[in-house]
Amino acid sequence: MAHIDHVLVVDDDREIREMVSGYLRKNGLRVSLAADGRQMRSFLETDRVDLVVLDIMMPGDDGLVLCRELRVGRHRTTPVLMLTARSDETDRIVGLEMGADDYLVKPFSARELLARIKAVLRRTRMLPPNLQVTEAGRLVAFGAWRLDTTARHLLDEAGTVVPLSGAEYRLLRVLLDHPQRVLSRDQLLNLTQGREAELFDRSIDLLVSRLRQRLRDDAREPAYIKTVRSEGYVLAMPVVIVQAREEWPTVTAQAREEWPTVTAQARDE
Repeated sequence: MAHIDHVLVVDDDREIREMVSGYLRKNGLRVSLAADGRQMRSFLETDRVDLVVLDIMMPGDDGLVLCRELRVGRHRTTPVLMLTARSDETDRIVGLEMGADDYLVKPFSARELLARIKAVLRRTRMLPPNLQVTEAGRLVAFGAWRLDTTARHLLDEAGTVVPLSGAEYRLLRVLLDHPQRVLSRDQLLNLTQGREAELFDRSIDLLVSRLRQRLRDDAREPAYIKTVRSEGYVLAMPVVIVQAREEWPTVTAQAREEWPTVTAQARDE
């Protein structure tokens, strides 16, 4: 049986919930509804969804709080599309920085919401299956660096924190989940920037350049993110999962010795 995408709509406005659910169901989606964060949490404890439509302005925990909660919990890979009634773009920027995949400003048409849901789901599924190593451990080691997937920042060998923008973090996560595998510009562009990709189709090159600077990578002879002519980019370093900060000294030493073995095993699995 073909998979039917399941969307959870979280909004305190009953009219919006009913309008959205009716239209999405009429267009072939399975829809569940929640009026607030409590109902959202209760639903997600027992059910799986393919995407969450999340209103920002709600009583109690607002959409930004709930988005952050989703991104650090077991539903951290579930796409989130945020709804906002505010004309101020600050909420939209903060939402994207917290890991939302797209946003839509109220009032909106149900047709546009459906189009954005389909676009987000399509982008989410673009990548070929691979290790998803960043989902297996809070800390991920590659070369001289560690990525803290909870705090969303880099740490060098001395433990110095290097903050990342939302786009830089998403790009690094994608590369770490697919080490030593060439990813095209289109794949990287859609997965890291979504709607902005249509506006500037070379912006991924600027984002890669910014991330290389964060990694202190030589742009002329990069050791981490290499350019593959006419194809895209590849993270050239093997990746090792590190479970906790206190394990760094031991794991770092072992990881350097075991990287070839770990990489080979990962490919076999």
